[in-house]
Amino acid sequence: MSIRVFALALVLWQLAGCAVNPATGKTNFVMMSEQQELDLGRRYNQEILKQTPRYADEKLQAYVQQVGERVARNSHRNQLDYQFTVVDSPDINAFALPGGYIYINRGLLAYLNSEAELAAVLGHEVGHVTARHSVQQQSQSSAWGILGQAVAIGTGVGAAADLTNVLGSAVVSGYGRDMELEADGLGAQYLARAGYDPQAMIEVVKVLKNQEVFARDQAAKRGEAQQAGSYHGVFDTHPDNDRRLQEVLGPARALATGRQEVNRETFLQHLQGLPFGDSAETGVRRDQQFFHAELDFTLTFPKGWSIVNRPDVLVGHTADQQAFIAMMLEANPQHLTPAQLLRQRVGGQRLVAESELRQAGLTGYSAVIPGNAAKRVAVLQHGARAYLFVGAVRGRASLESQDEHFLSVIRSFRPLTTADRKLAEPLRIYRVQAKSGQTMAALAKQSKLPGDALGTLRLLNNLYPAGEPQAGEWLKVVR
Repeated sequence: MSIRVFALALVLWQLAGCAVNPATGKTNFVMMSEQQELDLGRRYNQEILKQTPRYADEKLQAYVQQVGERVARNSHRNQLDYQFTVVDSPDINAFALPGGYIYINRGLLAYLNSEAELAAVLGHEVGHVTARHSVQQQSQSSAWGILGQAVAIGTGVGAAADLTNVLGSAVVSGYGRDMELEADGLGAQYLARAGYDPQAMIEVVKVLKNQEVFARDQAAKRGEAQQAGSYHGVFDTHPDNDRRLQEVLGPARALATGRQEVNRETFLQHLQGLPFGDSAETGVRRDQQFFHAELDFTLTFPKGWSIVNRPDVLVGHTADQQAFIAMMLEANPQHLTPAQLLRQRVGGQRLVAESELRQAGLTGYSAVIPGNAAKRVAVLQHGARAYLFVGAVRGRASLESQDEHFLSVIRSFRPLTTADRKLAEPLRIYRVQAKSGQTMAALAKQSKLPGDALGTLRLLNNLYPAGEPQAGEWLKVVR
């Protein structure tokens, strides 16, 4: 390293310095004060609330906040103003922002089986906050970027900066095994101090591990490879009998004296009526159809296509993800015609194959944007709302190879019928008490769950792959 590079690196370390971690007592390299951390979390929280739908059940929101606060009061940074939010998403996830903003998806709540397990998830996220894991990530990422620039300046080799940024990205791509275990250990301690059974942390790991096993089994039945991705990479890092996991939970078990609450029935009562899968507010997917009761429309995607439902866009794509069509709700304050609105949205791009659309009492306009990456575009007017469609293909495929599919999706858009409105209602979770001799197979036959209803019910009740209920046990069913 040249003298100039060394000097720049030295300045970097002097400016950043080290800080004692409030949760672990270890010295960590950070480039952010606590006030900066709080400001960062507040800013990110505002952005997330704009983009992510908050689940519209204030009773459930208050319950999760209450459980979260009980855990956070017993943490190493109990002076923070923690905010716990249930997100209206079927995805199995939870995450934390700097400064104490913690989110848990409705989809993860459905698979938990007690208040103690809810507290374990929230405690794990509180552990990330108290140990300042996101701050350490940000600091390491910034350090690698700045150091890479220093190397580039000192050596005159611009590629060095790119190489160092790649290295930095590898260091901070996910919390990693050590940080996840640390958050588990801290969360379990907070559970014990709050009067919950710290064993719930192990139970959550089992729930999440079963998710992976179920997904792998389902993919195998379809002859597909299991897609990567999980809650915090937990399946790679958290086998429930892992020696290191048992070790980090040891201190929590030592704290677990007196009451060790689980509160299964209380938790299940709060899940009563919880949408399973999609909710009415975000729209409901049923096989290849999508229904939205509030916006009063349905449309159909080709067989074999997947449907991705996000707050700002609805996307259908082929199994190989080489063709997709996106639909977005468009503002039309000037009350333009569909043709005028479409031309406005594409800017100065040339349109060909233009045609008017008239379907199910609606008017619209469709065209093609020509070129190497040609696109099918359309606007449909439905009452006061306008919907923009964009269909495109990736790679070397031509638009013509998928254009009929794109047009079929656009032409399928229509208002809901009376029968459609029933289909626009989501599946919901209810609790039932198991009778003597009752089997999961019998419950599955009464369920409206699509696909492997038996496997899904067992997964929901922590009985996967072959468990059966005990008489008198409260179970979650879906109907």
